[in-house]
Amino acid sequence: MKDDPQGHAEFSASQIMSATDGSVGVIVDDDGALTSEILDIMEQGIIQWSAEGICKMHNNRIYRVLELSGGDLRVGSSIDEFCKRAVARGEIAETTMRYYQGQVTAHQPFTFDLKMPSGRMILTNGRPTRGGGYVVTFTDVTQARRAALELDAAKREAEVARNRAEAVLAQERTRQNEARLLATLDEWLQSCKSLDELFRIVRSFMVKLLPGSAGELYVYSNSRDVLDGVCSWNTPDLASHITPDSCWSLRRGRRYEFTRDGMCFVCDHVEEALGPEVEGGDHYLCVPVVAHGDTVGLLHFRFDTLRKDETGIEDPSGFAVRCAEHISMAIANVKLRDELRDQSIRDPLTGLFNRRHFMEAMRRQLGSGAPGFGLVSFDADRFKAFNDNHGHDAGDMVLRTIGDTLKDRLIAGEVACRLGGEEFAVLVPGAGRDATREVAERIRTAIEATQVRYLDKVLPAITISAGVAAWPVDGPDPAAVLRRADEALYRAKDGGRNRVDEAR
Repeated sequence: MKDDPQGHAEFSASQIMSATDGSVGVIVDDDGALTSEILDIMEQGIIQWSAEGICKMHNNRIYRVLELSGGDLRVGSSIDEFCKRAVARGEIAETTMRYYQGQVTAHQPFTFDLKMPSGRMILTNGRPTRGGGYVVTFTDVTQARRAALELDAAKREAEVARNRAEAVLAQERTRQNEARLLATLDEWLQSCKSLDELFRIVRSFMVKLLPGSAGELYVYSNSRDVLDGVCSWNTPDLASHITPDSCWSLRRGRRYEFTRDGMCFVCDHVEEALGPEVEGGDHYLCVPVVAHGDTVGLLHFRFDTLRKDETGIEDPSGFAVRCAEHISMAIANVKLRDELRDQSIRDPLTGLFNRRHFMEAMRRQLGSGAPGFGLVSFDADRFKAFNDNHGHDAGDMVLRTIGDTLKDRLIAGEVACRLGGEEFAVLVPGAGRDATREVAERIRTAIEATQVRYLDKVLPAITISAGVAAWPVDGPDPAAVLRRADEALYRAKDGGRNRVDEAR
């Protein structure tokens, strides 16, 4: 075969074998006539068209390949009729037909697919001849195309599976990272000895767990009418206190997330902190802090400047909620621990320390290297007669009043306790007898000036008798000093009550 610069083809009989390898080819003898015996052996259907569009020769394979009957194609058939029949049967699309006509007009090679009525796909290749005609081959590529499609589908499925596996792996890595962060937070929270220590840890950890976020932690005051600000991170906006009805999460009893494009309303405490012109920022979250079923506080998170790629956290809001759950549990544990400790060291009626804790406090003073301490021992005068005349409930009211007076009048470092019944004691660190006697007089005067109301009447005035002693001058150990103070107390009673005496 020889090709001229215009792409025209001329074949010789010596190239018959080269056309049987499945490539697009035409077989002609030295005079240009098709060698029909060889053509019939080939897998392709082949047609030779003259320059006038008349079929000069075709092989018998063409009928099977193009699903034709004997009358559909014969030597002398017109190419126009052949193409119209293909269009009518839906084998060739209008766009493909226009492409074919353009190539023929330019006398250029063409290639396109025919889709047969049976669904088979036929690759059509046309090569122009030097005489102005065309030799066209038709190759059944159905299996090859199906295999290619199946291969493409398999590749797409493999890609989808790979992407899904990578997504699952990324999610698992994120989950493990979040679990590791929460476990570290838990370890520190559970090691806290006090709420103040816990609040410091929350402040430090939130900066690391959600960098770029800002927030505050509020805890209900003892009166339950306000929440006190206890810590914050990445913001100066910590309020000294907020009211429960200023937050939608506390009013609704569940988490509340504000986004600029959502059906949300700004919490009053956020608007008060940021100002009405800011309108709460673009994205924040409020989560109630719940301990043993009781709401004890509020965590507020702002995500305005948070970037996920900085944190490795897939869902910052969800992670913030999980942090709040762990912080809630830690607060609950510390509160429970404090409550149990208070129950073990405090008198339930007056709220003062009990005898055991008081004796430990004196022993700690001995071991602290302090130069000494003073001790006041006192009890209510004629308390038994008071109980007999006014009832035990009134007597309990008197004891609670004495406890409240001590809490109000004692200064830092002074420790008060109820030893039992109507007996009380006060530890005065670093004081000798004279300074301790001044403390006793302060207590006696304050209790005498206190009025106790019970039901609808004012009870008689309360007076106390007190004894004063000091360590180390009045004894080598706490028990000895307490005995000397009790001896002074009995002398005060014998001396007329409502007075202070000291050890001798």
